[in-house]
Amino acid sequence: MKFTTSRATLLKPIQAVIGVVERRQTMPILANVLLVVRGQELAVTATDLEVELVARVPLDKADSGGEVTVPGRKLLDICRALPDDANVQVQLDGDRLVIKSGRSRFVLGTLPAAEFPVVDDMEAIQSLQLSQVDLRTLLEKTHFAMAQQDVRYYLNGLLLETGKKVVRAVATDGHRLALCELATEATKGNGKSPKGDGHQVIIPRKGVQELQRLLTGEGAVVLAIGNNHVRATIGDIRFTSKLIDGRFPDYERVIPKPQGNILKAGRDVLRQALQRAAILSNEKYRGVRLELADATLRIQANNPDQEEARDELEVEYGGQALEIGFNVNYLLDALAAVDSEQVELGFVDANSSCLISGAGPVQARYVVMPMRL
Repeated sequence: MKFTTSRATLLKPIQAVIGVVERRQTMPILANVLLVVRGQELAVTATDLEVELVARVPLDKADSGGEVTVPGRKLLDICRALPDDANVQVQLDGDRLVIKSGRSRFVLGTLPAAEFPVVDDMEAIQSLQLSQVDLRTLLEKTHFAMAQQDVRYYLNGLLLETGKKVVRAVATDGHRLALCELATEATKGNGKSPKGDGHQVIIPRKGVQELQRLLTGEGAVVLAIGNNHVRATIGDIRFTSKLIDGRFPDYERVIPKPQGNILKAGRDVLRQALQRAAILSNEKYRGVRLELADATLRIQANNPDQEEARDELEVEYGGQALEIGFNVNYLLDALAAVDSEQVELGFVDANSSCLISGAGPVQARYVVMPMRL
């Protein structure tokens, strides 16, 4: 393997994939990235056995092809440290990779490419094309509700549900739920989908985070869903993630259907009032009490030090008088994800979940379970 290219060309694919290279690895090969030169193209691959990223760039000059793995972080640091306008020559010399630029010379240790774990070509059950903006919106509006290290492993990820004309993202940690859906062109399937008209997959937390990091442009994303993997192609970058094998809860059942007890308020005014009350809420449970009556919302919080916060807002509310407690962080997370200036909070009764939604163009709903105070 021997090629010459600019620093910027070499740096770009390494930066694109380095996010999945963990600093502490159980297998030494996972600290490496796989470099493959074929023709006049360089492919850089990184994996943590759950998520795989492949980035491709055209080379200025490729004298000979080949493949090898080298320490990813060290290669990134070398490229970053070179001058912006530098040219870089990379050559495999036995079991060492020699990198030259100007008067600088670096020699990196390597491991055989044959030992590097790569995802085999997956068979897509379903595929669809979305804009990067739409997919980013789906993830941003829901990802915060994923569980963290829950024993119910299927909650430690995000449900992606594709139908004929809609794609939906759902996340829940058992105490709250976030749902966002977008209309899309009909998805293409190979007829092997169990439902025929739609498919549900659970993408793990690490996969969601990496996908969010990659979705920065205005172009399109091609999503391919397989039995065990989901793959997204974004320009010259290919993202592949294992799926969580489990049955996601029937989220439709937990979405309340409020009848009449609808509170309407300015999103920012309500957020600021909750933030003020949160200052004196219990640091562990983060509870606040909402009292609703006659177009007035009273927010109360207290803590074990006998400190107390009260706030009162004028709101649109014509329902029955209610007193109900919530984790204030869950309410604030949901309000932060709502786009519209006006927000609606729907209540069934003092012991049921609250449904939060906005009037913006994005169809997003948030469910927060009550807590006893």
